[in-house]
Amino acid sequence: MISQSILVPVDGEALAGDVVVPVAARAVVLFAHGSGSSRHSPRNRMVAEQLRTAGLGTVLMDLLTEREEREDEWTAEYRFDIPLLGSRLAVVIDWLAAQPGIKELPVALFGASTGAAAALVAAAERPERVLTVVSRGGRPDLAGDALHRVRASVLLIVGSQDTEVLRLNQEAARLLTVPHALHLVPGATHLFGEPGALEEVADAARAWCEERLAPLTATDD
Repeated sequence: MISQSILVPVDGEALAGDVVVPVAARAVVLFAHGSGSSRHSPRNRMVAEQLRTAGLGTVLMDLLTEREEREDEWTAEYRFDIPLLGSRLAVVIDWLAAQPGIKELPVALFGASTGAAAALVAAAERPERVLTVVSRGGRPDLAGDALHRVRASVLLIVGSQDTEVLRLNQEAARLLTVPHALHLVPGATHLFGEPGALEEVADAARAWCEERLAPLTATDD
C-alpha cells in the first residue's frame, strides 16, 4: 500500500497532495476540488474513502500553490481560472505517470463544482491517460470547447434539487461526443448534505469506474 503526502513541482513552486493506493489497486482517482475548497474537503475525502474500499487508489490535490491560495483568498483570482486549473491537473497526471506502483494504473478524474470543468479540460489535454471523468455537482459548462475534445467517458452526478446546476449539466451533456450519463440524486441540493446523498454519489462513482475498468480487466485476464 502507498500512503504519502506529495509535492508536485509546477512553475517553480509546488502543489500539495495526498496519495493513497491500496495493494492491487485497479485504477487511481485524481480529485479536483471546487472553488474555495482544498484537498481537505470533507466531502471529497468521504468519497475517496469509499472508493478505496472498492480497490481504487485516490489522489487529493491542491491545484493552487500556497502563494496562489493566499492571493485567491483575497482576490478570488485563480479559483475560476479553468484553463489554469486544467493545466495543473494535467501536470499531476504526468507526475503520476512517472511514479512506481502508480504509473501502470488507469487514471479517473473526479471533479466537484468548478473542479469538474478543470477535470474535463485535463481529460481533453491527456486523452491517452484519462479513463473516465466523474463530476459531482459540477460546472461542466465552464470547460468551454474542451467538451468537444474529451475522449473519455463522463458521468455527471447532480442533486435533483440543484435546479440551475442540473440545467447547466443537461446543456453540457448535449455537447459531449463520448459515452456519458447523468445521475440524479433524489432530494439532494448542491453540497449533497442530505442524509445518504453523498453515499449515493460515492456508490455511483464507484459503479461507473468499475464498469469502465471491466473491459480492461477482461483483457488482462
